[in-house]
Amino acid sequence: MHATEVFGHYAQDYHRTALPDEVVHHAKRAVIDWYAALFPGLATAPLAQLEQVLADDLDRGRARLGNGRSATARAAALYNGTAAHAAEVDDSFRDAMYHPGAATIAAALAASQDAGASGLDFLRALVLGYEVSTRIGVVLGRPHYQYWHNTGTVGTFGAAAAAAGALRLGAQPFAHALATAATFAAGLQQAFRMDSMSKPLHAGRAAEAGLLAAQLAARGVTGSLDVLDGEAGLGRAMGDGPDWSQVGATLGRDFHITRLTFKNHIGCGHTFAAVDGALALREQHGLQADDIAHVQVDTYRPALDIACYEKPATANEARFSLRYVVATALARGSVRLAAYEPAQLDDVRARELMTRIDVRVDPQIDAAFPGQRAARVEISTHSGAKLVHLQPNRKGDPELPLSDAELESKFLELSGPVIGDVGAKDLLAQLWTLERAAALPATPGAPGDR
Repeated sequence: MHATEVFGHYAQDYHRTALPDEVVHHAKRAVIDWYAALFPGLATAPLAQLEQVLADDLDRGRARLGNGRSATARAAALYNGTAAHAAEVDDSFRDAMYHPGAATIAAALAASQDAGASGLDFLRALVLGYEVSTRIGVVLGRPHYQYWHNTGTVGTFGAAAAAAGALRLGAQPFAHALATAATFAAGLQQAFRMDSMSKPLHAGRAAEAGLLAAQLAARGVTGSLDVLDGEAGLGRAMGDGPDWSQVGATLGRDFHITRLTFKNHIGCGHTFAAVDGALALREQHGLQADDIAHVQVDTYRPALDIACYEKPATANEARFSLRYVVATALARGSVRLAAYEPAQLDDVRARELMTRIDVRVDPQIDAAFPGQRAARVEISTHSGAKLVHLQPNRKGDPELPLSDAELESKFLELSGPVIGDVGAKDLLAQLWTLERAAALPATPGAPGDR
């Protein structure tokens, strides 16, 4: 049986099986975090341009954009998937090196709105998308991540599985949806090694492509069922020929959606262990930027490769600058959306502190990646003190999870400025009771609905 068929048979059984309450709860947490990422993303490039390009597919259809406009399902998936990744606030599944929510939930929401699904059906669809796609990402592993942006590639499978779940496809059509989705999967890391607007479009295109693959499969379009594990399949073409034999071994028993990472800072998640370590030393020792003579950050290789900008000139570059976010944390005490506004981007204290920060790969920390995202921060002060903190995990990782209250705080902070404090609280209440909703609201709380 090919990997696509393993997932197809699981999906068929999944439709007949109730989800544990814990899984439903974690699915709602994922949706709350998705909206927290979506709303600030609406104001970032390239959303305005994308909305203009999609004009022919807007103001009609049963799906909704995050700003409240009606749209066709595929246009909504593309737009909302892009927005949910644009502000760099979205969730991740660490072992798959992948942000599953942006594309998976965008596709699940668009397909569910288009079908008039209930809240529980929507939650079930997105859980299926998470469980299938994260397992594909784990199998592809670090060799795939060396060049490919998993949120674009693996995200296509999350969207396809979620949309196929919303459409309640049987075993064979579900497998064919994944097979067709594999030929759509794309997204290069080089796209964000220079200042660029392309990165969030990877998530949007994944959402759109996955939804399209599921819609086609529902109408009888077939794909090559060996497209993942075949001799010229995705595993060989975009990886090192990994072993797919155990890809479905824990399906239905170990729900990956219960082990997500929710971001506690704004920016590239590869920087967060270093940010947490820097903040810990700042708080423990009452440090000010002027006290610091030198900062040494030791971490894993992808953190240096991806958060690579030494002298960021734009907000996009700053989000991917390990030096910038650590300097901002030490100078300001946090790394929030304001860190990427002009006033903080040009902050003399942070910019000067960046010149005193060095970063390097620690072989032991690197060897633990992707299962552990650690950093060691060593600060030398002008008074001669040497302060060291090893941050083994990031706040927001499964070992240090955001509580429901902390997740609510993040949601209200990021959504309130966009939909108003009252709208944000109303939406939050709706999201916590999604499993009891007979029908999905049309992008509840968005400006177009008020």
